[in-house]
Amino acid sequence: MKARCLTLTLGTAGALFFTGCATQAPLFQYRDTGDPVEDGIHAIENAPAKDRVLWQYRTAAIAMRLHKYDLAESLLDDALASIGGIITNDKAARKARSLFHAESDKRFIGEPYERVMAYYYRGILYWVKGEIDNARACFLSGQFIDGDTENREYAADYVMLDYLDGLVMQKLGNEGSNARDQAEANSRYETLPPYEVDHNFALFVELGIGPRKYATGDYLEELRFRSGKKQAHSAVVRIAGQKLDILPYDDLYYQATTRGGRVMDHILGNKAVFKSSTSEVGDVALLGGTLMMTDRNLREAGAAVAAIGLISKIFSASTNPTADTRTWDNLPQYLGFKSLKLTPGDHRAEVHFFDDEGKPLKDLNRSITVNVTEQLRNSALFISSKKH
Repeated sequence: MKARCLTLTLGTAGALFFTGCATQAPLFQYRDTGDPVEDGIHAIENAPAKDRVLWQYRTAAIAMRLHKYDLAESLLDDALASIGGIITNDKAARKARSLFHAESDKRFIGEPYERVMAYYYRGILYWVKGEIDNARACFLSGQFIDGDTENREYAADYVMLDYLDGLVMQKLGNEGSNARDQAEANSRYETLPPYEVDHNFALFVELGIGPRKYATGDYLEELRFRSGKKQAHSAVVRIAGQKLDILPYDDLYYQATTRGGRVMDHILGNKAVFKSSTSEVGDVALLGGTLMMTDRNLREAGAAVAAIGLISKIFSASTNPTADTRTWDNLPQYLGFKSLKLTPGDHRAEVHFFDDEGKPLKDLNRSITVNVTEQLRNSALFISSKKH
Protein backbone atom coordinates (compact mmCIF):
# COMPACT_ATOMS: atom_id res chain seq x y z
CA MET A 1 0.00 0.00 0.00
CA LYS A 2 2.80 2.40 0.87
CA ALA A 3 4.51 1.70 -2.45
CA ARG A 4 1.24 2.31 -4.34
CA CYS A 5 0.69 5.62 -2.57
CA LEU A 6 4.26 6.62 -3.32
CA THR A 7 3.82 5.77 -6.99
CA LEU A 8 0.67 7.88 -7.24
CA THR A 9 2.30 10.79 -5.45
CA LEU A 10 5.36 10.83 -7.67
CA GLY A 11 3.18 10.38 -10.73
CA THR A 12 1.14 13.43 -9.77
CA ALA A 13 4.31 15.43 -9.20
CA GLY A 14 5.63 14.45 -12.61
CA ALA A 15 2.36 15.39 -14.30
CA LEU A 16 2.40 18.80 -12.65
CA PHE A 17 6.02 19.33 -13.62
CA PHE A 18 5.56 18.49 -17.28
CA THR A 19 2.32 20.47 -17.49
CA GLY A 20 4.25 23.52 -16.33
CA CYS A 21 6.82 22.92 -19.10
CA ALA A 22 4.30 23.07 -21.96
CA THR A 23 5.57 24.71 -25.13
CA GLN A 24 4.88 28.45 -25.27
CA ALA A 25 3.43 30.07 -28.38
CA PRO A 26 5.87 32.31 -30.29
CA LEU A 27 5.97 35.86 -28.96
CA PHE A 28 4.51 38.59 -31.14
CA GLN A 29 7.15 40.83 -32.71
CA TYR A 30 6.21 44.48 -33.24
CA ARG A 31 6.76 45.57 -36.83
CA ASP A 32 8.59 48.92 -37.05
CA THR A 33 8.40 50.22 -40.62
CA GLY A 34 8.56 53.90 -39.73
CA ASP A 35 4.81 54.37 -40.17
CA PRO A 36 3.45 54.21 -36.60
CA VAL A 37 -0.18 54.11 -37.70
CA GLU A 38 0.25 51.18 -40.07
CA ASP A 39 2.47 49.40 -37.57
CA GLY A 40 -0.14 49.92 -34.88
CA ILE A 41 -2.91 48.53 -37.08
CA HIS A 42 -0.70 45.54 -37.89
CA ALA A 43 -0.22 44.95 -34.15
CA ILE A 44 -3.97 45.17 -33.50
CA GLU A 45 -4.58 42.52 -36.17
CA ASN A 46 -1.68 40.20 -35.30
CA ALA A 47 -0.82 40.54 -31.62
CA PRO A 48 -2.43 38.13 -29.10
CA ALA A 49 -6.11 38.84 -28.52
CA LYS A 50 -5.39 39.65 -24.87
CA ASP A 51 -3.31 42.66 -26.03
CA ARG A 52 -5.75 43.97 -28.64
CA VAL A 53 -7.15 46.79 -26.48
CA LEU A 54 -3.62 47.87 -25.53
CA TRP A 55 -2.66 48.27 -29.18
CA GLN A 56 -5.93 50.06 -29.90
CA TYR A 57 -5.13 52.51 -27.10
CA ARG A 58 -1.62 53.12 -28.38
CA THR A 59 -2.61 53.49 -32.02
CA ALA A 60 -5.54 55.78 -31.22
CA ALA A 61 -3.19 58.15 -29.37
CA ILE A 62 -0.88 58.22 -32.39
CA ALA A 63 -3.80 58.88 -34.73
CA MET A 64 -4.98 61.80 -32.60
CA ARG A 65 -1.54 63.42 -32.67
CA LEU A 66 -1.51 63.13 -36.45
CA HIS A 67 -5.06 64.52 -36.51
CA LYS A 68 -6.42 61.31 -38.02
CA TYR A 69 -9.51 61.79 -35.91
CA ASP A 70 -11.76 59.31 -37.74
CA LEU A 71 -9.28 56.48 -37.18
CA ALA A 72 -8.81 57.42 -33.52
CA GLU A 73 -12.58 57.47 -33.07
CA SER A 74 -13.01 54.00 -34.56
CA LEU A 75 -10.21 52.51 -32.46
CA LEU A 76 -11.42 54.04 -29.22
CA ASP A 77 -15.03 53.04 -29.84
CA ASP A 78 -13.92 49.43 -30.31
CA ALA A 79 -11.64 49.52 -27.24
CA LEU A 80 -14.26 51.10 -25.00
CA ALA A 81 -16.85 48.57 -26.12
CA SER A 82 -14.39 45.81 -25.20
CA ILE A 83 -13.61 47.09 -21.71
CA GLY A 84 -17.20 47.93 -20.83
CA GLY A 85 -18.17 44.42 -19.71
CA ILE A 86 -14.79 42.89 -19.16
CA ILE A 87 -14.53 43.08 -15.38
CA THR A 88 -17.07 40.44 -14.38
CA ASN A 89 -17.32 37.96 -17.23
CA ASP A 90 -13.92 37.57 -18.84
CA LYS A 91 -12.61 34.00 -18.51
CA ALA A 92 -8.98 35.05 -18.91
CA ALA A 93 -9.33 37.58 -16.11
CA ARG A 94 -10.71 34.86 -13.81
CA LYS A 95 -7.87 32.57 -14.83
CA ALA A 96 -5.33 35.31 -14.05
CA ARG A 97 -6.75 35.57 -10.53
CA SER A 98 -5.99 31.90 -9.88
CA LEU A 99 -2.67 30.95 -8.32
CA PHE A 100 -1.03 29.45 -11.38
CA HIS A 101 -1.54 32.05 -14.11
CA ALA A 102 0.19 35.37 -14.67
CA GLU A 103 -1.61 38.69 -14.54
CA SER A 104 -0.38 39.31 -18.08
CA ASP A 105 -2.51 36.33 -19.23
CA LYS A 106 -5.68 38.35 -18.75
CA ARG A 107 -7.14 40.61 -21.41
CA PHE A 108 -5.65 44.07 -21.04
CA ILE A 109 -8.02 46.84 -20.03
CA GLY A 110 -5.48 49.04 -18.26
CA GLU A 111 -5.12 50.57 -14.85
CA PRO A 112 -7.79 53.16 -13.96
CA TYR A 113 -5.71 56.13 -15.21
CA GLU A 114 -5.34 54.37 -18.58
CA ARG A 115 -9.07 53.71 -18.90
CA VAL A 116 -9.79 57.30 -17.87
CA MET A 117 -7.56 58.49 -20.72
CA ALA A 118 -9.45 56.36 -23.24
CA TYR A 119 -12.68 58.13 -22.25
CA TYR A 120 -10.92 61.51 -22.14
CA TYR A 121 -9.59 61.11 -25.69
CA ARG A 122 -13.01 59.98 -26.91
CA GLY A 123 -14.53 63.07 -25.31
CA ILE A 124 -12.09 65.30 -27.18
CA LEU A 125 -13.08 63.65 -30.46
CA TYR A 126 -16.73 64.39 -29.75
CA TRP A 127 -15.81 68.02 -28.99
CA VAL A 128 -13.93 68.30 -32.31
CA LYS A 129 -17.23 67.48 -34.01
CA GLY A 130 -19.14 69.97 -31.88
CA GLU A 131 -20.94 67.27 -29.88
CA ILE A 132 -20.14 68.66 -26.44
CA ASP A 133 -22.98 66.80 -24.73
CA ASN A 134 -21.45 63.48 -25.80
CA ALA A 135 -18.04 64.80 -24.81
CA ARG A 136 -19.36 65.50 -21.31
CA ALA A 137 -20.73 61.94 -21.08
CA CYS A 138 -17.21 60.62 -21.75
CA PHE A 139 -15.67 62.93 -19.15
CA LEU A 140 -18.22 61.78 -16.58
CA SER A 141 -17.44 58.15 -17.43
CA GLY A 142 -13.77 58.88 -16.76
CA GLN A 143 -14.60 60.38 -13.37
CA PHE A 144 -16.73 57.36 -12.53
CA ILE A 145 -13.81 55.01 -13.24
CA ASP A 146 -11.47 57.12 -11.13
CA GLY A 147 -14.04 57.30 -8.35
CA ASP A 148 -14.08 53.54 -7.73
CA THR A 149 -11.24 53.49 -5.22
CA GLU A 150 -10.61 52.24 -1.71
CA ASN A 151 -8.79 55.43 -0.74
CA ARG A 152 -11.55 58.04 -0.99
CA GLU A 153 -9.05 60.88 -0.53
CA TYR A 154 -8.01 60.51 -4.15
CA ALA A 155 -11.35 59.49 -5.67
CA ALA A 156 -12.53 61.28 -8.83
CA ASP A 157 -9.98 64.07 -8.53
CA TYR A 158 -9.18 64.81 -12.17
CA VAL A 159 -9.21 68.60 -12.41
CA MET A 160 -9.69 68.58 -16.17
CA LEU A 161 -12.73 66.32 -16.14
CA ASP A 162 -14.57 68.35 -13.49
CA TYR A 163 -13.66 71.64 -15.14
CA LEU A 164 -14.89 70.47 -18.55
CA ASP A 165 -18.05 69.01 -17.00
CA GLY A 166 -18.95 72.41 -15.58
CA LEU A 167 -18.02 74.23 -18.80
CA VAL A 168 -20.27 72.03 -20.94
CA MET A 169 -23.11 72.37 -18.46
CA GLN A 170 -22.92 76.15 -18.70
CA LYS A 171 -22.71 76.04 -22.48
CA LEU A 172 -25.87 73.93 -22.46
CA GLY A 173 -27.62 76.45 -20.25
CA ASN A 174 -27.25 74.67 -16.93
CA GLU A 175 -25.49 75.53 -13.68
CA GLY A 176 -21.90 74.27 -13.69
CA SER A 177 -20.37 76.05 -10.73
CA ASN A 178 -20.30 72.98 -8.47
CA ALA A 179 -18.16 71.06 -10.95
CA ARG A 180 -15.85 74.04 -11.32
CA ASP A 181 -15.56 74.39 -7.53
CA GLN A 182 -14.59 70.72 -7.33
CA ALA A 183 -11.97 71.24 -10.03
CA GLU A 184 -10.62 74.29 -8.21
CA ALA A 185 -10.39 72.35 -4.95
CA ASN A 186 -8.27 69.65 -6.59
CA SER A 187 -6.13 71.95 -8.71
CA ARG A 188 -2.40 71.68 -8.00
CA TYR A 189 -1.02 73.92 -10.73
CA GLU A 190 -2.90 77.15 -11.37
CA THR A 191 -6.02 79.14 -10.66
CA LEU A 192 -8.54 77.89 -13.16
CA PRO A 193 -9.86 80.43 -15.66
CA PRO A 194 -13.49 81.47 -15.51
CA TYR A 195 -15.91 79.91 -17.95
CA GLU A 196 -16.40 81.81 -21.20
CA VAL A 197 -19.53 80.28 -22.69
CA ASP A 198 -19.26 82.38 -25.85
CA HIS A 199 -15.89 80.87 -26.75
CA ASN A 200 -16.36 78.63 -29.78
CA PHE A 201 -12.96 76.94 -29.93
CA ALA A 202 -11.12 74.73 -27.43
CA LEU A 203 -7.47 73.73 -27.26
CA PHE A 204 -6.77 70.36 -25.64
CA VAL A 205 -3.05 70.19 -24.96
CA GLU A 206 -1.01 67.26 -23.65
CA LEU A 207 2.56 67.60 -22.44
CA GLY A 208 5.47 65.35 -21.50
CA ILE A 209 5.88 61.59 -21.34
CA GLY A 210 3.56 59.53 -19.17
CA PRO A 211 4.20 57.03 -16.38
CA ARG A 212 5.72 53.59 -16.83
CA LYS A 213 4.96 50.43 -14.87
CA TYR A 214 7.46 48.10 -13.24
CA ALA A 215 7.34 45.33 -10.66
CA THR A 216 9.13 44.92 -7.32
CA GLY A 217 8.95 42.46 -4.42
CA ASP A 218 10.43 39.04 -3.87
CA TYR A 219 8.24 37.61 -6.61
CA LEU A 220 7.72 40.81 -8.64
CA GLU A 221 4.19 40.93 -7.27
CA GLU A 222 4.16 44.67 -6.47
CA LEU A 223 3.04 46.92 -9.31
CA ARG A 224 4.76 50.31 -9.21
CA PHE A 225 5.09 53.36 -11.43
CA ARG A 226 7.91 55.65 -12.44
CA SER A 227 7.53 59.10 -13.91
CA GLY A 228 8.19 59.50 -17.61
CA LYS A 229 11.27 61.24 -18.98
CA LYS A 230 11.43 64.98 -18.53
CA GLN A 231 10.07 66.77 -21.53
CA ALA A 232 7.49 69.51 -22.10
CA HIS A 233 5.84 70.94 -18.99
CA SER A 234 4.06 73.95 -20.50
CA ALA A 235 3.25 75.54 -23.85
CA VAL A 236 2.41 78.84 -25.47
CA VAL A 237 -0.04 78.93 -28.36
CA ARG A 238 -0.26 82.05 -30.57
CA ILE A 239 -3.34 82.17 -32.76
CA ALA A 240 -5.40 85.01 -34.30
CA GLY A 241 -3.38 87.63 -32.42
CA GLN A 242 -3.91 85.91 -29.07
CA LYS A 243 -1.24 84.46 -26.80
CA LEU A 244 -2.42 81.54 -24.69
CA ASP A 245 -0.29 80.13 -21.85
CA ILE A 246 -0.94 76.41 -21.33
CA LEU A 247 -0.10 74.98 -17.91
CA PRO A 248 -0.98 71.52 -16.56
CA TYR A 249 -4.37 70.82 -15.05
CA ASP A 250 -3.60 67.15 -14.34
CA ASP A 251 -0.53 64.95 -13.85
CA LEU A 252 -1.00 61.31 -14.92
CA TYR A 253 1.91 60.12 -12.78
CA TYR A 254 0.09 61.58 -9.77
CA GLN A 255 -3.12 59.87 -10.88
CA ALA A 256 -1.39 56.53 -11.40
CA THR A 257 0.24 56.54 -7.97
CA THR A 258 -2.47 57.99 -5.72
CA ARG A 259 -5.60 56.11 -6.64
CA GLY A 260 -5.38 53.74 -3.68
CA GLY A 261 -5.70 49.98 -3.24
CA ARG A 262 -6.84 47.73 -6.05
CA VAL A 263 -8.49 44.32 -5.87
CA MET A 264 -5.53 42.81 -7.66
CA ASP A 265 -3.15 44.14 -4.99
CA HIS A 266 -4.73 41.70 -2.56
CA ILE A 267 -4.86 38.86 -5.07
CA LEU A 268 -1.20 39.27 -5.98
CA GLY A 269 -0.32 39.48 -2.30
CA ASN A 270 -2.11 36.20 -1.64
CA LYS A 271 -0.30 34.61 -4.54
CA ALA A 272 3.05 35.71 -3.15
CA VAL A 273 2.21 34.36 0.32
CA PHE A 274 1.14 31.02 -1.18
CA LYS A 275 4.30 30.79 -3.28
CA SER A 276 6.53 31.52 -0.30
CA SER A 277 4.77 29.18 2.15
CA THR A 278 4.61 26.23 -0.25
CA SER A 279 8.28 26.69 -1.06
CA GLU A 280 9.18 26.63 2.65
CA VAL A 281 7.04 23.52 3.25
CA GLY A 282 8.75 21.86 0.31
CA ASP A 283 12.21 22.67 1.67
CA VAL A 284 11.39 21.19 5.08
CA ALA A 285 9.77 18.05 3.63
CA LEU A 286 12.58 17.41 1.16
CA LEU A 287 15.23 17.77 3.87
CA GLY A 288 13.30 15.65 6.37
CA GLY A 289 12.53 12.94 3.83
CA THR A 290 16.14 12.76 2.71
CA LEU A 291 17.32 12.32 6.29
CA MET A 292 14.67 9.64 6.95
CA MET A 293 15.83 7.64 3.93
CA THR A 294 19.27 7.20 5.52
CA ASP A 295 17.55 4.86 8.01
CA ARG A 296 16.71 1.51 6.35
CA ASN A 297 13.55 1.13 8.44
CA LEU A 298 12.28 4.58 7.44
CA ARG A 299 13.32 4.53 3.79
CA GLU A 300 9.81 4.17 2.29
CA ALA A 301 8.29 6.71 4.65
CA GLY A 302 11.17 9.08 3.93
CA ALA A 303 10.60 8.72 0.19
CA ALA A 304 6.92 9.58 0.67
CA VAL A 305 7.80 12.69 2.72
CA ALA A 306 10.36 13.73 0.11
CA ALA A 307 7.72 13.31 -2.61
CA ILE A 308 5.37 15.61 -0.69
CA GLY A 309 8.21 18.12 -0.50
CA LEU A 310 8.73 17.83 -4.25
CA ILE A 311 5.04 18.47 -4.89
CA SER A 312 5.13 21.54 -2.63
CA LYS A 313 8.15 22.88 -4.52
CA ILE A 314 6.41 22.29 -7.84
CA PHE A 315 3.28 24.08 -6.62
CA SER A 316 5.48 26.96 -5.48
CA ALA A 317 7.30 27.12 -8.81
CA SER A 318 3.97 27.05 -10.68
CA THR A 319 2.45 29.91 -8.70
CA ASN A 320 2.78 33.13 -10.68
CA PRO A 321 2.21 36.29 -8.63
CA THR A 322 4.04 38.55 -11.08
CA ALA A 323 2.31 41.91 -11.56
CA ASP A 324 1.10 42.91 -15.01
CA THR A 325 3.43 45.64 -16.29
CA ARG A 326 1.92 46.01 -19.75
CA THR A 327 1.62 49.78 -20.19
CA TRP A 328 -0.16 52.23 -22.45
CA ASP A 329 3.30 53.61 -22.99
CA ASN A 330 2.66 56.59 -25.27
CA LEU A 331 0.46 58.59 -22.90
CA PRO A 332 1.48 62.12 -21.85
CA GLN A 333 2.22 63.20 -18.30
CA TYR A 334 0.29 66.48 -18.20
CA LEU A 335 -3.10 67.64 -19.49
CA GLY A 336 -3.86 71.27 -20.29
CA PHE A 337 -6.75 73.27 -21.73
CA LYS A 338 -7.68 76.71 -23.05
CA SER A 339 -10.70 78.10 -24.85
CA LEU A 340 -10.99 81.15 -27.11
CA LYS A 341 -13.20 82.85 -29.63
CA LEU A 342 -12.30 82.59 -33.31
CA THR A 343 -13.94 83.95 -36.42
CA PRO A 344 -14.88 81.49 -39.19
CA GLY A 345 -12.07 80.65 -41.59
CA ASP A 346 -8.50 79.36 -41.50
CA HIS A 347 -6.19 80.27 -38.63
CA ARG A 348 -2.51 79.54 -38.14
CA ALA A 349 -1.54 78.33 -34.67
CA GLU A 350 2.10 78.59 -33.57
CA VAL A 351 2.87 76.22 -30.70
CA HIS A 352 5.98 76.55 -28.50
CA PHE A 353 6.86 74.08 -25.74
CA PHE A 354 8.90 74.61 -22.57
CA ASP A 355 10.47 72.33 -19.94
CA ASP A 356 9.81 72.49 -16.19
CA GLU A 357 12.40 75.28 -15.82
CA GLY A 358 10.79 77.39 -18.53
CA LYS A 359 13.49 76.69 -21.11
CA PRO A 360 12.24 76.42 -24.71
CA LEU A 361 12.17 73.03 -26.42
CA LYS A 362 12.64 74.31 -29.95
CA ASP A 363 12.72 70.89 -31.58
CA LEU A 364 9.12 70.31 -30.44
CA ASN A 365 7.67 73.58 -31.79
CA ARG A 366 5.22 73.40 -34.66
CA SER A 367 2.69 75.29 -36.78
CA ILE A 368 -0.84 74.02 -37.26
CA THR A 369 -3.59 75.36 -39.52
CA VAL A 370 -7.11 75.09 -38.14
CA ASN A 371 -10.40 75.76 -39.86
CA VAL A 372 -13.35 77.22 -37.99
CA THR A 373 -16.72 76.69 -39.65
CA GLU A 374 -19.83 78.76 -39.07
CA GLN A 375 -21.89 75.60 -38.64
CA LEU A 376 -20.05 74.46 -35.49
CA ARG A 377 -20.68 76.52 -32.39
CA ASN A 378 -18.09 74.44 -30.56
CA SER A 379 -14.98 72.92 -32.09
CA ALA A 380 -11.54 71.96 -30.90
CA LEU A 381 -7.91 71.30 -31.73
CA PHE A 382 -5.82 68.57 -30.13
CA ILE A 383 -2.16 69.51 -29.53
CA SER A 384 0.55 67.21 -28.24
CA SER A 385 4.20 67.71 -27.45
CA LYS A 386 4.66 64.23 -28.92
CA LYS A 387 5.20 64.05 -32.66
CA HIS A 388 3.11 60.88 -32.83
